[in-house]
Amino acid sequence: MRFLTTNWTWLLAGFLLSFSSSYGQTFFISIFAGEIRAEFGLSHGAWGGIYTLGTTASAIAMIWVGGLTDRFRARQLGMITMLALALACFAMAALPGGWVWGLVLVIFGLRFAGQGMMSHIAIVAMARWFVATRGRAISIASMGFALGQAVLPLLFVALLVMMDWRMTWVIAAGLVLITIPATNLLLRQERNPQSTAESAQVAGMSGLHWTRAQALRHPLFWLMIPLMIGPPTWGTALFFQQVHLAEVKGWTLAEFVALLPLYTFVTIIFTFASGWAIDRFGTGRLAPWYMLPYAAAFAVLSLAQGIGMAAVGMALFGVGSGIQATLPGAFWAEYYGTRHIGAIKAVAAAVMVFGSAIGPGISGVLIDRGIDFPVQMIGFAVYFVLAAICGTIAMRMVRTSLAATA
Repeated sequence: MRFLTTNWTWLLAGFLLSFSSSYGQTFFISIFAGEIRAEFGLSHGAWGGIYTLGTTASAIAMIWVGGLTDRFRARQLGMITMLALALACFAMAALPGGWVWGLVLVIFGLRFAGQGMMSHIAIVAMARWFVATRGRAISIASMGFALGQAVLPLLFVALLVMMDWRMTWVIAAGLVLITIPATNLLLRQERNPQSTAESAQVAGMSGLHWTRAQALRHPLFWLMIPLMIGPPTWGTALFFQQVHLAEVKGWTLAEFVALLPLYTFVTIIFTFASGWAIDRFGTGRLAPWYMLPYAAAFAVLSLAQGIGMAAVGMALFGVGSGIQATLPGAFWAEYYGTRHIGAIKAVAAAVMVFGSAIGPGISGVLIDRGIDFPVQMIGFAVYFVLAAICGTIAMRMVRTSLAATA
């Protein structure tokens, strides 16, 4: 409790930044998949291709722009990014139905400003501002992601019943804009963590302050890529294809969306649990194992016939998502240090955004070719098992280097 009362302004700012990223996240955009495909005359594959193209462009932009978090304050970048996100929401509301090329630009704006930069700024800030309590700080800030997943789909599905889908995007833009003054007020004085002697500059493996170039030359980075890219790739595909999944399974969209609060509840529990575990044991002990709940989740969802079994699958998915909310952000800081954490995590974030780009594209093409999403999920489950093996190899390889630092 003392941790919360002492640091509540910075933690709440991180929470608001992560919550505001919701409007560029797949779980939000996919709510409008049916309306967008109908408005623009798109098949599942065409819509997935547009989503992939816009998201891939945002991943490329993240590599360069994400490094700005090492040079500018979170307050400055946060305000600019929120303005860009609000503009993208307005653009979605105003885009004429025949302008398919414009839809690519709008998706780019939503994904880059929302999923990309807003999430990046929030997690980098927590990783840099906090050291001994980094796991707890990231877990608390990540509650913004969880609240967005729990509340916004239900709210906007209800709004779709009452108004045109374009008007709901105007509301989304307004919600982003009213968050800006609150965030600026909370960050009027940014913090340096009191638990470190050198203004947040904490070394990584072998006592080094790793640069981005050095990190990219180290095999650990590449062995961790399957773990980092898997959840956004196939998790995004799950939310992106939720309308199709419900149709194939014989569920209503409202029934499936009603599972999101359960998913969010489990995510919250394991976000806090993983934050505590990271502070006590480090990220290395958790990294190989958190792929397995994802594998189990996709296997269960693939085989589920009733909505009750789907609830079990979404709960398992929540276990993995809770750990995913805290572990990647803490991992890069722990193993590579915090001096260049913005640039290093920008590459990792770009990889994750790219994963979220190819997931909808791959799944959409497979659906168009007659391979329904439930069948695809068996392959996703196998992927996560293989990723867990990669994580085990990676952690054994660098165990000595991290022990030397400690």
